[in-house]
Amino acid sequence: MNIAFHRCAPAARLWRAAPMLGLLCGCNGAPSRNILGSYFPSWMVCALFGIALALVARAIFKASGLLEELPVPFVVMLAIACAGTFAMWLIWLS
Repeated sequence: MNIAFHRCAPAARLWRAAPMLGLLCGCNGAPSRNILGSYFPSWMVCALFGIALALVARAIFKASGLLEELPVPFVVMLAIACAGTFAMWLIWLS
C-alpha cells in the first residue's frame, strides 16, 4: 500500500482523487452502424475493410511477383490490414 496516501488529511485525499473522477465518464453508447436492420459495431465494419484491403494488396503483390520477395508475407499483410482498419476508423468516424 502507499503509506504516503494514508498519512494525508481526508480533504487532501479528496483533492487528489477528484481529477480521477473525470475518467469515470464514458461514451453515450458504442458507435454502431445499422446494416440491413441489425446494429453492428463500427470497429467490425472497419476491420472487414482492412481485411479486404489486405486481400487486394496480396493479389496485387502476387500478380507483380513481389509476394515471393517479402521476407515474412503474413506480417506484411497483417500490417496492411491494421493500417487499413485504423485509416478507415479515422476517416469514417472522426
